[in-house]
Amino acid sequence: MGGDHGPHVTVPSAVEHLQHDTETNIILVGKPEIVTKELDKLKVSPNPRLRLHPASEVVGMDEHPAIALRNKKDSSMRVAIKLVKKGEAQACISAGNTGALLATSRFVLKTIPGIDRPALAVILPTISGHTYVLDLGANVNCTAEHLFQFGMMGAALVASIENKPNPSIGLLNIGEEEIKGNDVVKQAAELFRSSDLNFYGNIEGDDIYRGTTNVVVCDGFVGNVALKTSEGLAQMLASYLREEFKQSLFTRLAGLVALPVINAFRRRVDHRQYNGASLLGLRGVVIKSHGSADSHAFRCAIKRAVEEVRGGTLRNIVEHIETLQQNIAQPASVE
Repeated sequence: MGGDHGPHVTVPSAVEHLQHDTETNIILVGKPEIVTKELDKLKVSPNPRLRLHPASEVVGMDEHPAIALRNKKDSSMRVAIKLVKKGEAQACISAGNTGALLATSRFVLKTIPGIDRPALAVILPTISGHTYVLDLGANVNCTAEHLFQFGMMGAALVASIENKPNPSIGLLNIGEEEIKGNDVVKQAAELFRSSDLNFYGNIEGDDIYRGTTNVVVCDGFVGNVALKTSEGLAQMLASYLREEFKQSLFTRLAGLVALPVINAFRRRVDHRQYNGASLLGLRGVVIKSHGSADSHAFRCAIKRAVEEVRGGTLRNIVEHIETLQQNIAQPASVE
């Protein structure tokens, strides 16, 4: 029910995903009369693979998270998360109010033992492929321990989805030198260096898109600013490109000739295919879709959830934490 477009996008996305993935079932949670109307438009009826689960309330996009958590106990968001807790669903995908989703998920599912705060992780394109960045806004103020936990969860996510047993981790900083950064970042770097994680070291903003590391760790304030700046830059470059090709008849003809390259470039940097931020650290899989996501983007968020479930991301995070805690608990041998 959430997002800028609601069921107009989420329902068709779910139906189309099932057409391409025969091993997944989807539960549509929301007001039955609204969801059914969208299904009727598609000439699709609820069935064993596409169930309809009623919820009488909807959390508004601008609603305060605390109010939504306290007053809307039958919201589509909360009902969907409860289905994950009960084991009736293995993942929850929502394009709704981010703050409410974070608060409700944490309240209903609770965090994994050893994790203080959940973190939003997103995939960003790089020169060599892509990288995973977290946190993207769930935690504005972080301690060194929080950043270390983000790195641990990010490594488990990459190991699950990318089948990379020892992914590299970079700590986003204002310089590569160990003396750079604030006290929190310096302390976090020390925690990474003393762990068994594959810590690359400090990285700078341009390393994100170079693909220097598989995982990029930062607090939610820095991560959100970096993400929104990147989106704005992509939009500006696309606008400049269109303007240049419209300058004259010659540039318009050149644009027609270059159209295959332009289309390939557009597909490669299309932010929609990277839609779906993972809310890591919870006792369940929760994916946050961008509120303005269209049908293609929301399908990518569904795909992200399926990948996490099939890859055993939740199990891997728990195992990573247990292994690290055991290593820390064991006293060092002295010869």
